[in-house]
Amino acid sequence: MIQSASSAAACSTGLVRVAALYRFAAIADCAPVRDRLERLARPDVRGTLLVAHEGLNGTIAGPEASVERVLAGIRALPGFADLDVKYATAETMPFHRLKVRIKPEIVTMGQPDLDPAVNAGAYVAPADWNALIRDPGVIVIDTRNDYEAAVGAFEGAIQPNTRGFRDFPDWFRTEGRALLDRPDPPKVAMYCTGGIRCEKATAFLKAEGVQDVFHLEGGILRYLETTPEADSLWRGECFVFDERVAVGHGLTAGSHSLCRGCRMPVSEEGRASARYIEGVSCDRCADARTETDRARYLERARQVEIAQRRGVAHIGAAQASPKD
Repeated sequence: MIQSASSAAACSTGLVRVAALYRFAAIADCAPVRDRLERLARPDVRGTLLVAHEGLNGTIAGPEASVERVLAGIRALPGFADLDVKYATAETMPFHRLKVRIKPEIVTMGQPDLDPAVNAGAYVAPADWNALIRDPGVIVIDTRNDYEAAVGAFEGAIQPNTRGFRDFPDWFRTEGRALLDRPDPPKVAMYCTGGIRCEKATAFLKAEGVQDVFHLEGGILRYLETTPEADSLWRGECFVFDERVAVGHGLTAGSHSLCRGCRMPVSEEGRASARYIEGVSCDRCADARTETDRARYLERARQVEIAQRRGVAHIGAAQASPKD
């Protein structure tokens, strides 16, 4: 289980420190940065770090001192002193290996010529978010995927219903722009899980000529962590890309689980369906499964259960969720 931690306060003895991070900042030569991060992380930090000319993105885990060693190395890079980090703790190591990879983009939008480091929209702190999205002159756009929005969303948000973040530019050019086609164009407020997608989306809209663009600083997670539930405009739970599956206010564990067949979130209602088989399929993917698939997934579920009884990790249980 992963537990939230709002700051870099010391973890309890025996717990694993988890750090989710990103920053848009120019990296001229990615290979030396990749090599440096690999050296800093070994031998006891695991997870994934993506390096691109536009910045860094990833999640790492390990002993507190080792994770802080990597973060200090990143903050020492030019432009990375203000690295955005969200901390959590885990009872066991949530990753099986370390991967440090060079990519065209740190979050894949298919628009590698954007420069979010200098052209992104304005940050809006969680404390100011409610006032912004209640303004009748503002439209709110969810930059996440359709399966994430189905788990929870901000009240009144427009849902592009994209299958992946790279679909967002086409949605905006074919449908989204029409939302702004008014004599007095509205301001645009955008959000995502942790801040990286909506920040890049604001840079895209600005490149498309939209100027009054804002994004939620720290994303939904920081809003849910810091906003009292009684004051919240969030409805439902927030899908997360790890074994928690979804979280609620205070980042407490939500009610959704993960279908091990298609890696999609499943609600309590979905688990009550006759088509839902634990470890095999859900309503979304049941028709796409052959008998061979079902047998293979059932055996994987059996092996995961055996590993859990023995108190050891099983790689089949760690494939937590779909990616952007």
